[in-house]
Order: sequence, then structure tokens, then C-alpha cells
Amino acid sequence: MIQVRTERLLLREFELSDSKFIVNLLNEPSFIQNIGDRGVRTLADAERYLENGPIASYARNGFGLLAVVLSETGETIGMCGLIKRDALEDVDIGYAFLPKFWSNGYAIEAAHGVLRFVKEVVGLKRVVAIVDPANLASVHVLEKLGMTFEKKMKLSADDIDLKLFGINF
Repeated sequence: MIQVRTERLLLREFELSDSKFIVNLLNEPSFIQNIGDRGVRTLADAERYLENGPIASYARNGFGLLAVVLSETGETIGMCGLIKRDALEDVDIGYAFLPKFWSNGYAIEAAHGVLRFVKEVVGLKRVVAIVDPANLASVHVLEKLGMTFEKKMKLSADDIDLKLFGINF
């Protein structure tokens, strides 16, 4: 069971009981605009998303997207973790938070915890991140993590130009 602790957060594996949170997060206008519409509208959709995404990734890769929980209250506020995409040579880090928890440093804190997990447990030598160039807040998070812009790219032929950032360990 993957668990990462930071000063204020617990990052843990998603469970099917997180389905309601997933419906809420994935239908946030900011999620749809900056990450994409995953077509998750119902609890059943969310369970399928969790089973086929994060939960399958834990079994296949030993990592995946993790639920980000406030240690003090136990409230789930977002997700942060690692994704192995067919379109990318390297594993990438991703994150998304409910808007009411933005601007509190949680994304940077959670991502630092994930990068520590990468170095100490997973043993990867490099991690990348992809971001919509218009998502300036996310670009700022990546820069604060020590990641550097490497190139523009598309995940698919019909995708927008994305910025690829990377960090070597």
C-alpha cells in the first residue's frame, strides 16, 4: 500500500470509496479545461475510472495517482501522483485539486512528496510533466519543483501544443 506523508498531507492509494470525490473533482470546470473531460458523471463512472486508472496502475507499475488528504481533518482535497502514458517515454507527474484548496501550497507539497517517493522507493532517474501553456499556475508549480521546460509537444495528433518539463535525479 503506497502512502506518502508530508508536513500537512497524507497521499494514499485511491479506493472505490473515493468515487464521490472523483465525480466532484473530474467535473470541476478547471479540471475539464486544464486536464480534459474524462466523461466521469456518475459513481459507476468514477469506480470504472479508479479501477482502470489509478488502481490498475498500482498493480502494473507500483505507482499511480494518489488521493491527497489533509492530515489534520482527513478531508480529501485532490490527487497527485505518477502516470505512465504510452505517448511519453518517461513517467510523468500529475496533480489536480479542488479549487477551494488552491493557493495554499498543497500542490507543491504533495508533488515534493511524490518526487521523494520516486527517488527513495520507485528508483526512477527522471520524471516529466506536461502542461497546457495557458495554465500558468501549474507551470509555476513545476518550476518551483525544480523542473525545467524542455520542449513543446502533442500527446496525439489532434491535441493542443503542451509544454513538457523534466527533472533528473
